[in-house]
Amino acid sequence: MSSRPRQLALALDHAESYAREDFLSGPCNKGPLALVDSWPDWPARALALVGPEGSGKTHLATIWAAAAGARVVSAHSLGEIDVPAALATGALVIEDAGAVADQRALFHLINLAREEGVFLLFTSRSLPSLWPVTIPDVVSRLRALPVVTLFAPDDVMLRGVIVKLAADRQLTLDESVVSYLSTHIERSFAAARSAVIALDREALRQSRPPSRALAAEMFRDTA
Repeated sequence: MSSRPRQLALALDHAESYAREDFLSGPCNKGPLALVDSWPDWPARALALVGPEGSGKTHLATIWAAAAGARVVSAHSLGEIDVPAALATGALVIEDAGAVADQRALFHLINLAREEGVFLLFTSRSLPSLWPVTIPDVVSRLRALPVVTLFAPDDVMLRGVIVKLAADRQLTLDESVVSYLSTHIERSFAAARSAVIALDREALRQSRPPSRALAAEMFRDTA
């Protein structure tokens, strides 16, 4: 007797919404969201937004970029971009700043932004003091950056993130599935994203709904 053939799951990209109305606010990110919303009344023209993977740094940076007319660049590309052009709108987001590779380009960027009165928003998983920078003048400037921190989610936030991530993938999860996942995965945004993606792909592979039973099969031993 042959076994039922399993459907091949295609790893399709799903767009994640970075709209202001889709940002989930809670105790773990209330301060950073308030600061982004308070622009241009910032304590300084350059800030560092720090938090773990998937904590909402890019979402917040995107909200701010839309409000400030900021361009967005990766710290990896600082040595390759036209810095004056990048600063031309008066605001710039530098993503993944903890992975900066060209210290002199960063130094030039910070100095020119200061001269031109440009707003800078750095995003990173680590504090500026831990970035791989050794040039003394750059180190001193980074240490002076005000830091805004995103923290790990509480129960309510974790459940909300699971629901949002599922909706971004056009995946409907009933309450029992959300409850099971929220109590059987690590309490982090990255774990929530990985769990939703894995559940979606496995449900497609098995031609099954993303039920609590399927979630239990996949995450029973991961809590």
